[in-house]
Amino acid sequence: MAKNILIVDDSASVRQMVEVTLKSAGYQITAAKDGQEAYELCQSKIFDFVLTDQNMPRMDGLTLIKSLRGLGSYRSVPIVVLTTEASDAMKAQGRAAGATGWMVKPFDPAKLLQIAAKVLN
Repeated sequence: MAKNILIVDDSASVRQMVEVTLKSAGYQITAAKDGQEAYELCQSKIFDFVLTDQNMPRMDGLTLIKSLRGLGSYRSVPIVVLTTEASDAMKAQGRAAGATGWMVKPFDPAKLLQIAAKVLN
């Protein structure tokens, strides 16, 4: 059965690149343009994996992660941050919020597929 992945990014081009990459491996994709939209989607559907940007309007990635971890159904769902933010301090904040992993943009499609396979198995 195909795994359902939620992509959260305010950049339409990034959402499209990530979606094409993950769909090529057979994943089902849902996309949200910011953390608020993603949180609303997650209240009515459980995704197998969430891939989120950090810097977005309305709700940023760390706030989204904390909010999702507060929902019982998302306590153990893998959440990876895909962002231009690369500082150790930001990564530490991500871990503290409950992020499973961290990827820096621009992303390598092969590495993204590798991470998706790892967190979904």
